[in-house]
Amino acid sequence: MNARAGYVPPPYPYDRLDELKPLAERHDGGLVDLSIGTPVDPPAPAVLAALGASDSERGYPPSIGTPELREAATRWCTERLSVQVDADAEVAATIGSKEFVAGLPHWLRLRTPERDTVLFPEISYPSYAMGAELAGCRAVPVPADEHWSIQLDAISDADAERALVLWVNTPGNPAGGLDDLDAAARWGRERDVPVFSDECYAEFTWDGPPRTILTPASAATAGDSTGGDERGAESGSSVRAEVDGVVAVHSLSKRSNLAGVRVGFYAGDPELVHFLREVRKHAGFMVPGPAQAAAVAALADQVHVAAQRERYRNRLERLARIVGRFGPEPALPRGGFYLWAAAPDGDAWAFTRTLLSEAGILVSPGEFYGPAAADRVRVAAVLTDDALDMVESRLG
Repeated sequence: MNARAGYVPPPYPYDRLDELKPLAERHDGGLVDLSIGTPVDPPAPAVLAALGASDSERGYPPSIGTPELREAATRWCTERLSVQVDADAEVAATIGSKEFVAGLPHWLRLRTPERDTVLFPEISYPSYAMGAELAGCRAVPVPADEHWSIQLDAISDADAERALVLWVNTPGNPAGGLDDLDAAARWGRERDVPVFSDECYAEFTWDGPPRTILTPASAATAGDSTGGDERGAESGSSVRAEVDGVVAVHSLSKRSNLAGVRVGFYAGDPELVHFLREVRKHAGFMVPGPAQAAAVAALADQVHVAAQRERYRNRLERLARIVGRFGPEPALPRGGFYLWAAAPDGDAWAFTRTLLSEAGILVSPGEFYGPAAADRVRVAAVLTDDALDMVESRLG
């Protein structure tokens, strides 16, 4: 059959690393893959028990999420983010977060067909740009400052007028930056542009407490601003979320080591949430019932998250020293569990090969996260402590 002259998907970025993997074969224990942020630690036992005992396998799960899941999400928002959202009108479930990120431009263009532009951080997870491409939209990157925070004043008036959505990501993947989410919300409201905030790494915020675009400015700066508050809203106080024109996106993939279960939620502007709920119902987007039950259990437990925070912080510190043996030692991120390391001589692919051949670790060249990142590599702290000990022993 002759190939049609239609859309040809680009190579999946991480598939491009396969040909390099044999460089690690000379090391005892083989390859240690730090290129993709796949969790390696066990989920909490109570979460696994809920996954296996929900008795929800036979029926179709509600697309918007069970009442129990939406209530659990709202309680978590109150306890960890100090904001109150309405479980009935302002929250819905997602199948993880990647499908939501990639599909959003298509759905929003149905809502606002006269707009065609997706704004997103210049150095970022590739699904923001790919979602725009798959929807036939313009993908317009927004530059970051020296702290890897988005520069809203760099957005032109012409792009703002055509914008379907502005994406922000805090903590950012790959660089770990923290954005001024209140400023982003204000920018969107002034221009009638929906702002969607990818907050999937919120639990791994090291510089201050978790941040959310749903929080008014007065609440966003509350609490300890220096140490990464592990307890969240310890006083129990919260404020009604400011949801006009904004939506926050969360996932349990990294927070609770449930990437294979594919469950998350979005919360915010009731008009946007209602529109997306209805479109997704018709398209058949449904989180499986057992996954929703597991999410309820996971959101109710903060103990396993505190333990995971400690693991990632320790691994980041140790990995920074390892990477620093072959180039500049990277600074620890303000959030997330990735090191964003400068490549010697600005050659990320050469640095990737060096780390593979000398230490047996596979990292991601920065160009996967945008052309402006071609001189760096991303190192994911997703290895067990035993594997980390093995890598350190290779280096003597």
